[in-house]
Parts: sequence; C-alpha cells; structure tokens
Amino acid sequence: MARFAIKTPPQHASWSDIVEIWEAADQIELFESAWNFDHFYPIAGDPTGPCMEAWVTLTALARATSRIRVGCMVGGMHFRHPAITANMAASLDIVSEGRLNLGLGAGWYELEARAYGLELGTIKDRMDRFDEGTEIISRMLSQEETSFAGRFYQLENARCEPKGPQQPHPPIIIGGQGEQRTLRTVARWAQMWDALMIEPGDWPRKHEVLVGHCEDVGRDPTEITCSAHVRWSAEADPGALADRAARLFEAGVDVAVFSMRAPYSVAMVEPMVQALSELV
Repeated sequence: MARFAIKTPPQHASWSDIVEIWEAADQIELFESAWNFDHFYPIAGDPTGPCMEAWVTLTALARATSRIRVGCMVGGMHFRHPAITANMAASLDIVSEGRLNLGLGAGWYELEARAYGLELGTIKDRMDRFDEGTEIISRMLSQEETSFAGRFYQLENARCEPKGPQQPHPPIIIGGQGEQRTLRTVARWAQMWDALMIEPGDWPRKHEVLVGHCEDVGRDPTEITCSAHVRWSAEADPGALADRAARLFEAGVDVAVFSMRAPYSVAMVEPMVQALSELV
C-alpha cells in the first residue's frame, strides 16, 4: 500500500508558509505524517540564510494540527544531551496527544558544528555517541530510572516524567545509509528507517544489509517501517515525482517522504495530491 509523508525543511522558508502547508496536510488523509529537520544553518543554498530551530517549530506545528503524525527527520544527537532530548520528546508526545515520531541521527554538518563550538568528532566518534544516546533516550522514555556509564554520557538514576501516551515510547526513526553502524543501530532501536535520497535501484541492497543486522540482534525486520525521500520543488512535475515514488514502492519502500525545497507554498500541495491519488 502506498503511504505518503510531507516534509518542510525550515531553511529559506517563511513560518507562515510552513504553517499553511502543515494545516493543509492535516486535512488530507493521503499524508500520514509531516516532518521538519534539525539544523541551525541551511544545508542547501546560501548557508548564511534563515533556518528556524526544529523542536520549537515542531511543538507549534503539533498544536496547529490534530490528525497527522509529526516529527523531525532527524534530530542531531550532538546538538542536545540525550537525557534532555528524552524529556523534550516525552513532553511533545503529550502536547501532540500521542502523535510524535522521534527522529534521531548522528549528525554530520561540520559548518554549523564548528560555528557553534559543538564537538562533532570523527565518524567513529559520531556513531559511538549516537549509539550511546539512542540507548539512553529509549531507556529513559520507557523506564522509571536510567543509569548509564558510557564514553560520552553518564547518568545516575535519571528520571523522565511525565511520560507520553505512546508506550513503551514514541516510534524512533533513524535516518542514514551507513551499512556498518547506522543500519545496525536501526536494527537495535528503531521502529522506522529513513534511507534519505536513495535511488530506487540502490534500496534493495541497503535493506538486505538491514535485514542482516536484524538477524544478528534477533529482530524481526518487518517491525521496521522503511521510508525514502523524494525531492519536491515548485518547478518539478508532480507526475514525475509520483512516478519516482512508485519506483520506490516497487523496490520495497513503505513510505515516500516528499521533501519540499524553498521557495515553497501551500499552492504546491493540491497538484501533488492529485498526482499521488493515482498511486493509492
């Protein structure tokens, strides 16, 4: 079954346009979820341009909608201590009345990390930090108390109350394609994996790697929803984008995430809905 999501990266975009798009998507059953992203600098176009913060905007967007699931694809682990992220997620799960999808990623954008004095580290550092942080978040959202002694994080009887309505915790979404580390973390902790801007022909092999990691950790891979991005600009032909989504579905992807590129507006939504309706 074809499933669709909408994404509004808050870079080079106005708040009013973002709100209008989410309010429109909330009224369209075709879209099951809506997403922003977690960066402080634009990752496309002029890096000195505007880019709104993820969690503040996501909370406001959760209150501007009532049906659609909401999430950030994906939150950078190095931006916030995982114990803080766990508390933010629990609170937003309550505020959204159980509609939060919790997106997590290891982080990669060196420009913003260097500018903000944030430690990004080597690829190994990033993935080790990500593994520790993901475990902490999962445990804090599902346990009364969490203690942890790791290389990057240490917790002593840490509490996260109140917890949200989704039990044992909001679905964890992990984005990335790294075969040795990222997909192994997906197999251990995630309920959804996003393969980003992957080509339809490349997806089956990546998924096969994920299945292998699931076998290693004793996880049923069918428990993990799989998504991939479709780049969506105002100039793009909605029919061509629908065709790309169809190829992703044929490859085995569950959810096509239509990621908008600024400048975007709510006027783009209806033509896309018409094109996608033919796939349902």
